[in-house]
Amino acid sequence: MPASLPPDPPVGVPTLLPGEAPPDPPENDDATRRRLGIETTRRRSAELFREMRDEEADAAVREGARDSLVHLHLPLVEHCARRFRNRGEPFEDLVQVGTIGLIKSVDRFDPERGVEFSTYATPTIIGEIKRYFRDKGWAIRVPRRLQELRMQISAATAELTQSLGRSPTASELAAQVGCSVEEIIEGIESSNAYSTLSLDATDDSDDGTASMLDAIGAEDAGLEHVEIRESLKPLLDRLEPREKRILLLRFFKNQTQSQIAEEIGVSQMHVSRLLSRTLDQLRASLETPD
Repeated sequence: MPASLPPDPPVGVPTLLPGEAPPDPPENDDATRRRLGIETTRRRSAELFREMRDEEADAAVREGARDSLVHLHLPLVEHCARRFRNRGEPFEDLVQVGTIGLIKSVDRFDPERGVEFSTYATPTIIGEIKRYFRDKGWAIRVPRRLQELRMQISAATAELTQSLGRSPTASELAAQVGCSVEEIIEGIESSNAYSTLSLDATDDSDDGTASMLDAIGAEDAGLEHVEIRESLKPLLDRLEPREKRILLLRFFKNQTQSQIAEEIGVSQMHVSRLLSRTLDQLRASLETPD
């Protein structure tokens, strides 16, 4: 009987001759394009790092290689920044902050260690973005030490509250965090700087609750003169009755010197001299108290 023929290949699959290798997968495949892109970036990065580290090369060449490395890996920064979208900060700002981390990574990377640059740079980029959120979240700038202490206190408080079944004391927090009670108190107080309340803020209730600004009194300009008035009282008591009357008519009843002269029965010039002498006497007594 004649030998049976092999079955026809499926539609779309080319027939291979004996000993023929299968063709390469089409390069328009997404996974293949990504793989080729990664390989191209890796090779280009290696070339640029060699140029950047070449001490015999011109300074402009090394600086150009450094700039090219930064631009080559900007997609990595954008990838890291997307993890922090929808957190209240513009995406462009996050990319700018992440680029700072990328530049630091380019300057510090050592190709001889055998680590992929993207693996090395990613934690630095993400750390820079997280640091930006940590600093940006504080309404009042406080030292980095207190910011980190606040996070440690927050984590220790949650852990101790769960284990103790109550809120921990300052001494228990100090033992958990590994610092003094005074530092715990300082860290708790610094938490008030994380978020502030606007003076115009209300509780949005229907009864029209007044804002904090409404509860703050205005500055009383008269308070500035209280000490002066109290200091003048004993000095005024020492004056002659006629001098007292002249001061009363001039400064409390707002009469002119001519009106005062007519009321007391002296000349206007005499009233002027008496008034100047009395004021000089009071001024000297205030400057040189007994």
